[in-house]
Amino acid sequence: MSYAVIKSGGKQYKVKSGEILKIEKLPNSRPETKIEFNEILAYGDDKSIEIGTPNVEGAKVEANLIKNSKNRTILIFKKRRRQNSRRKNGHRQEYSMIRINKIFSKDGKVLSEAEKISKTSKKEEVKEAVSK
Repeated sequence: MSYAVIKSGGKQYKVKSGEILKIEKLPNSRPETKIEFNEILAYGDDKSIEIGTPNVEGAKVEANLIKNSKNRTILIFKKRRRQNSRRKNGHRQEYSMIRINKIFSKDGKVLSEAEKISKTSKKEEVKEAVSK
């Protein structure tokens, strides 16, 4: 199984094709669009690996943006005892949910590709199950 290590939002992610993950929110991005990651730190499979210095030139990863959203609320509560002093605050970090489609090597060759998602409704699935 091929994988790649990409850099996005100051963090590094080990990704495989077909994988869905949450990353830091991408600026100026719309859902259902294609995204290319060009900062590839390494890629490879079980047998071999290609490591960049610091990036692998020519390698890239293609992904689809599923949605932009916010995480659950994290509460920040600070209290100084016996001082009648306390502060309560909340934070919701924004993120982008992406699905990795293809991983390209530095030659431009496709290392791995995700399977296509067939969008069938639940009614059609029930009809198929009943007819069998």
